Amino acid sequence: MRSIQSVFKIGNGPSSSHTVGPYRAAVRFRSEVPDADKIRVTLYGSLAYTGKGHGTGKAIRTAIPDAEICLSEESEGLPHPNTMLFEAWRDGQLERAVRCFSIGGCSIRFEDEDSREDIEIYPEENFTQMMDSCRRENLSLTEFIYLREGEGLRGILHQVWDAMQVSVERGLRAEGILPGGLHLARKAKLLYEKRCYNEPPEVTMNRVIAAYAYAACEENADEHIVVTAPTCGSCGVIPGIFYYMQHDRGFPEEEIIDALAVAGLLGNVIRTNASISGAECGCQAEIGSACSMAAGALASLYGLSLDQIEYAAEIAMEHNLGLTCDPVDGLVQIPCIERNAVAAMRAISSVNLSRFLYETRKISFDEVIGTMYQTGLDLNEKYRETSHGGLAVMYERTHGPEESEE
Repeated sequence: MRSIQSVFKIGNGPSSSHTVGPYRAAVRFRSEVPDADKIRVTLYGSLAYTGKGHGTGKAIRTAIPDAEICLSEESEGLPHPNTMLFEAWRDGQLERAVRCFSIGGCSIRFEDEDSREDIEIYPEENFTQMMDSCRRENLSLTEFIYLREGEGLRGILHQVWDAMQVSVERGLRAEGILPGGLHLARKAKLLYEKRCYNEPPEVTMNRVIAAYAYAACEENADEHIVVTAPTCGSCGVIPGIFYYMQHDRGFPEEEIIDALAVAGLLGNVIRTNASISGAECGCQAEIGSACSMAAGALASLYGLSLDQIEYAAEIAMEHNLGLTCDPVDGLVQIPCIERNAVAAMRAISSVNLSRFLYETRKISFDEVIGTMYQTGLDLNEKYRETSHGGLAVMYERTHGPEESEE
């Protein structure tokens, strides 16, 4: 299993698979054909259906300014729902043609080659094996992670946490309308400041965490710097909870860093044994994964046992099973932003249940991850980031098509 470093990537929104991934692919392809005088990029599947709202063409042209962008309606037999065909010509002759797949969380894979990110760190293949290693070696989960990854991981996670905090703080200050044509107003600042009279402490906590999650997600929608956790579309869940835990509850930053390590490990297990791609498995693979990662990490921050950490992560994922990815107008705004805030609160509830009921559990984390993957494969294509079903279609029927930016 790879390093958890590849779970958390810092980059511009609004989409890790539809913006950052295609940009990285375009940068690499351009470097391989420096003398080409014409480059065409054909987008297939989810990239073709929602690429306009996600700004895929704009991201590619950032790397290849004169690229010709084509959208294909072909979807049958694709190796991955996020498929791109790069073609380069020189002096009228086709110089190179290769397909590339944006597989989620900013990761890309060119056809017929192993990912350049496939550096194995963990001999364990799933979370059950990791728990067995912890017990056999008498290690806590965080000790296990640093033993496999090295202490240098802390410095990397500090950079990740710094970027997460900046995304929350910028989002809390910002006002106005998000780009893309839906005319959606930013709400984080309003939510943070709108305290009700005699507001109970638990309501304050939920409101503030939701505001932090909104802040990061609105920064993502505005194409600013965020951290994939594990994707851009789910970038608000983990920052929302842990910004609150450090700045409002007073947990030391080093303990937050250790919790992020646990979140990264859980995300790594999900990515390895299932998927974090909304185009492949629906929003359960994005928000469900973020909720699960956050729940396990929060249980770790609270000092709960290994079994309680696993159960918290399992509960969080189990109750996101079947969650569809149906973004209105292909934008990472409705229902994505609000969904991050709801998932953050669900993660907290999962930890509370795991604290008391872990000895009664029947389903393992690995079992629910396998279930999520199979459920995702069984989902009708229109519910996997195509904007051809669900809320996206219902909204258009009611409000008519919106004009979104490329």
